[in-house]
Amino acid sequence: MRASWLCALAALFAILVAQGKALAQDEEGPAVALRGTLAKIKKSGVVGLGYREASFPFSYLNGANNPIGYSIDLCTAIVEQIGRAVDNPQLHTTFVAVTPETRIQTLLAGKIDIECGSSSDTAERRKQVAFSPTIFMAGTKLMVRRGSPFKSINDLEGKTIAAIAASTNAEFVREVIEKRKLDIKIVTAPDNEQAYGLVVDGSADALASDDILLYGLIARHAAQRDFVVIGDYLSWDPYGLMFRRDDPQFVEVVQSTFARLAASRELIEIYHTWFIRRTRTGERLNLPMSPALTEIFRSLGVPE
Repeated sequence: MRASWLCALAALFAILVAQGKALAQDEEGPAVALRGTLAKIKKSGVVGLGYREASFPFSYLNGANNPIGYSIDLCTAIVEQIGRAVDNPQLHTTFVAVTPETRIQTLLAGKIDIECGSSSDTAERRKQVAFSPTIFMAGTKLMVRRGSPFKSINDLEGKTIAAIAASTNAEFVREVIEKRKLDIKIVTAPDNEQAYGLVVDGSADALASDDILLYGLIARHAAQRDFVVIGDYLSWDPYGLMFRRDDPQFVEVVQSTFARLAASRELIEIYHTWFIRRTRTGERLNLPMSPALTEIFRSLGVPE
């Protein structure tokens, strides 16, 4: 009799447990098997982040050679959301240096899971990778020596412009040169610092890059007396964080991260950290958010 009672009690307990699991699934939604990037991270416990060594203030190295910047902070928030998605709040983050020439192949090879830099979101690149919501609006301009006679790209006839290899800036400048039939030579370097060095040592007369990166270089080198940004915009470029395409679960993680940051206004706070206040390495850009980016952030859920 006692054995039968214990069996019945055990059966009742099993039913209650099963009902509890069913209720939990009803409240949280049915369990979904992880796929793509989330499955990879779940198995390894590691998230790979690609960073740029000299893309201030988006992604660069501090005095201790640690990657920091606006894009790094946004990627760190995504990593926290990934931890929730894979039920592992203690994920390990590895940082891998990338350049404009290597960033896409490094991402597609699985060496990184997100590229945290200053990459323009273009239709051509979307054939290979996916992008987060827009994190910044920039445009191609030129940096020249202060006091030089150059006021626009048209004034650089017979001169040399430096640009970053495999960048949209180099592409846009070539298009402008061809369209306007200008006699201008283009030389390239792997990153902004080396391209900047070409102008400093006289190998180039101007540097073509996104305006914010040019202002960042001038601020980093305290070179406000030496260099100035000139001319009209030669292009407009929305920035985004890159990750592998055709991965709907990872897209959901990225989108939910931005929705959370927007609703809490942390998205605004992160922007102010790098573009309004003095940065962690001492520079100050004092660059208010553009009307275009303000509208983009509102569309993501930033309260009025």
